[in-house]
Amino acid sequence: MKNSVLHVADVHKSFGGLHALSDVDLNVEEGTTHAIIGPNGAGKSTLLNVCVGRIKPDKGHVVFDGTVLDSRTPYEINQLGVSRVFQTPEIFPDLSLLENVMIPAFARRDGAFRMRLFAKLSKEAELRDEAEHVLADMGLVEMKDREAASLSRGDKRRLELAMCLIQHPKLLLLDEPTAGMARHDTNRTVDLLKTIKARGMTKVIIEHDMHVVFSLADKISVLAQGRIIASGTPDEIKGNKKVQEAYLGGEQ
Repeated sequence: MKNSVLHVADVHKSFGGLHALSDVDLNVEEGTTHAIIGPNGAGKSTLLNVCVGRIKPDKGHVVFDGTVLDSRTPYEINQLGVSRVFQTPEIFPDLSLLENVMIPAFARRDGAFRMRLFAKLSKEAELRDEAEHVLADMGLVEMKDREAASLSRGDKRRLELAMCLIQHPKLLLLDEPTAGMARHDTNRTVDLLKTIKARGMTKVIIEHDMHVVFSLADKISVLAQGRIIASGTPDEIKGNKKVQEAYLGGEQ
C-alpha cells in the first residue's frame, strides 16, 4: 500500500444548523489522483477549505505528510507543500503572467513576501528561467509579458495552475479546474493534468464534469449531504447503486 499523503480523520463542520461535513474520513495516497464528486451543496469546497486551513473543523483532524494541520495557518500549510487552485482564479490581474508566476516562487524560496519585491524580480535570473519553463508547460509562455487581466477564463485557470506548480507542491488541490471552460479548453486542461500526473504529483480534484473525473482519477470519493457515501476506483463508483441514486443516475 502506498503512503498516505493526506488523511482527513473524522472531520465535522457546521455553520449554524447546517451540517456541512459529518464524519468525513478520507485517505489520499502518494502519487495518486483522488477525485471528490457530489451534487452542489454536498460539502466538497468546504472540505478543501478545511484541508488548506481556511476553515477550522469543529471536530476531527487533517494530517498532511505526518503533520497535523489543525492549528496551522493557510500560509503555513502552503509552506509545508500544499497548493490549491480555486474555483475562481486567484491571480494578480494587473501584473504580467511572468510576474504572477515568479511571486509564489519567490515567497516559497524566501518564506515571505518582501517589500521592494519587484525591484528584486528582474535580478532573479534562475527563478525567471523556471517561471518561463512552467509557463511553457501550460502553453502560456508566448503571452508572458501580457497583463493577466486580459486572459480568457481557461488561460487564467492555467496561469493559476502554473503559480501552484512553481512551488513544487507535494499535494495539489484543484477545485473545479475546468468550470466554465469550452470543451476544447477542458480537453487541453485534462492533457496538462495528465502530464502532471505522469510526474508523480499527488492531486485531489473536485469536479462536476464526469469526463474529466474518469479521465484522471485513480480513486473517487462521493460526498452527499456532508458525508462520504462511497469510495473506490472509477469502475467501482460507476457500478455503485447508492452513488447512481445520489449523484450519477442522471448523468450516466
